[in-house]
Amino acid sequence: MQRTFSVGVATGLVVGLLSISSSVLAQTTTDDIAKYREMIAEGNPSELYEAAGEELWKKPAGPKNATLEKCDLGLGPGVVKGASAQLPRYFKDSNKVQDLESRLMTCMKTLQGRDPQEMIDAPFQKGPKKDMEAIVAYVVTLSKGDKIKVSTAHPKEKEMYDLGKRAFFFQGGPMDFSCASCHGESGKRIRLQDLPNITEQKGAALGWGYWPAYRVSSGQFWTMQQRLNDCYRQQRFPFPIYGSDVTIALSMYMAKNANGGTVETPGLKR
Repeated sequence: MQRTFSVGVATGLVVGLLSISSSVLAQTTTDDIAKYREMIAEGNPSELYEAAGEELWKKPAGPKNATLEKCDLGLGPGVVKGASAQLPRYFKDSNKVQDLESRLMTCMKTLQGRDPQEMIDAPFQKGPKKDMEAIVAYVVTLSKGDKIKVSTAHPKEKEMYDLGKRAFFFQGGPMDFSCASCHGESGKRIRLQDLPNITEQKGAALGWGYWPAYRVSSGQFWTMQQRLNDCYRQQRFPFPIYGSDVTIALSMYMAKNANGGTVETPGLKR
């Protein structure tokens, strides 16, 4: 009896020590990643995309040989400063709730005469989408430091938020995953990376507020549409159509939950 008790105690001590060691290792790794990001933050490669995006914003293009300088991102034609901090939002001219990328496609169509389908069909990081990524980097940088302020006052905005919430918790696919599987609770990690809880303001601000971002591991600038595309890949779902309602709805859900947080885009990610 005494021996059994001793073995049980020893086993408990080993499990306890392993748990503590794992927690210490995870915290140490998380701290090291944070230090690494801080060290390279001043040289964020997104700055190169931003510069290219500003040039594309002011460069005549498309069948109409026009620039995007009169694009209305929600604060009036040509106003870029602070615009992305209030997106997605409802636009009367399109009668839709649009995120940054879908809105830019509308501006490209109306101002430059470009066919949105070319952007939708293009692969990420190539062709038209490569230009889109640069323009996005330019636009979001001009909201850096602003407070996230997304409205659901219009009925279509409220409808899109509700759709986003349903999509966030929808489980399916071969693994029966949902967005909430990773981002529905606090204290979760994957590959020792903290996973923000998007259902709460603090977590949503950490998630939404730092994307779009430059991904060090891939050496690429990712827009929110590409980030969502990869989330669906990890859920083993079919890829969503670029700029489709479900992607805008998920963005609306995240952005509205993040209200009051600070725009830190372009972020710097693993």
